[in-house]
Amino acid sequence: MLERYATVRDYGSAEIVIKKSRFIGHARPVSSEEEAVQFIEQLKKKYWDATHNCSAYVVGERDQCQKALDDGEPSGTAGKPILEVIKNRGLKNVAVVVTRYFGGIMLGAGGLVRAYTDGAVVGIDAADPIVKVLHREIAVDIDYTWYGKLENALRDRGIRTGEVSFTDRVRVLCLPEAGEAERFRDWLVDFTQGQALIETGEERYFVDGE
Repeated sequence: MLERYATVRDYGSAEIVIKKSRFIGHARPVSSEEEAVQFIEQLKKKYWDATHNCSAYVVGERDQCQKALDDGEPSGTAGKPILEVIKNRGLKNVAVVVTRYFGGIMLGAGGLVRAYTDGAVVGIDAADPIVKVLHREIAVDIDYTWYGKLENALRDRGIRTGEVSFTDRVRVLCLPEAGEAERFRDWLVDFTQGQALIETGEERYFVDGE
């Protein structure tokens, strides 16, 4: 799994008007190529009366699934510019659709490329670009005498924490970044003088800075 990657938070859409043509940019996160295709088809049905619903998506840790669709626009003037916006912004697991309602004025090839580029940009911005960072669950089981010290130390180190449970001992779920997990575990052993019970759990993503 990637230690961090850029994507969008949720579905978003925004509209721009260029020479009387309406361009509505839509974007959303997707976890698979099937989900990307489904999103595109849903928007084609919703905007069935549009002149074009052009799209592109990038899916996979190594961007292994990429596709651009011109949907009737001249080849290379719509889907490819949308795809280039996704790639230039370093986004993964994202599908973008730009819906066009023709306004009666021809834009030419260069104008179409710029229009679909701008449509993709406003759609992606509306979907709220974020960075997801991979974290590792490390559960720490300690005596009550250690809890205050550990809580302060974790805060000082900027370590994300999850659930805390209180029974005969205290169990704290720590969530260091995955790349720092082994070093963090070693630090825990030293900090608690070997008195903590430490369990390593699953990896999961969180939004950077939140």
